[in-house]
Amino acid sequence: MATATQGISVRLVNDPSPESPRMWDNLGTMVCAHRRYNLGDESGRSDALSIIREHLPDKQLREMDFDESHVPDIERALEVTGQVVMLPLYLYQHSGMAMKTSPFSCQWDSGKVGFIFVSKAKLTQEYGWKRITADRRNKIHTLLEGEVEDYDTYLRGDVWGFEVVQESQVVDSCWGFFGSDPLTNGVLGHLSGPARELVESGLFERAYA
Repeated sequence: MATATQGISVRLVNDPSPESPRMWDNLGTMVCAHRRYNLGDESGRSDALSIIREHLPDKQLREMDFDESHVPDIERALEVTGQVVMLPLYLYQHSGMAMKTSPFSCQWDSGKVGFIFVSKAKLTQEYGWKRITADRRNKIHTLLEGEVEDYDTYLRGDVWGFEVVQESQVVDSCWGFFGSDPLTNGVLGHLSGPARELVESGLFERAYA
């Protein structure tokens, strides 16, 4: 453990119980299906089904052989409504999990697990947009990809906290920093004085709770 002249040391600790970023105030809604894990948003399916029921008549859904318990059917029906912007979600699972919006190279341990979407009604509410241009669609894709990246970081367990120790006592701590680099994940903004200097110089301990 690196120690400053004032007897201060800093350790970065892997957060043992981070908050899921899907609990945040997100723009997008995730709908996922997995046999073993509850992934995505708790209200994802019901939110998607509400849009589908509002814009597609029952007759059309019957003609589509729509199964509301089948995530691919929900995705297809949402696309037919024309009322959402969405991206696919792919999951890699091998001694851990990772997620992104494009396929993984290893097809044996990965596959499509769902999708993330935002309704045009919500975009109108958030941005005042009456139509979705190509540039606006690209902007929304970027925002949704950012949400997926945050969730991927959470799934990979790459969430951290710090503890400032002085004379064997923790005198300051904070948790929930996404990403392992303390220079870019927000840790520095919570430190000052010798503790900040230690982290900036790379003189800190990394630990796993």
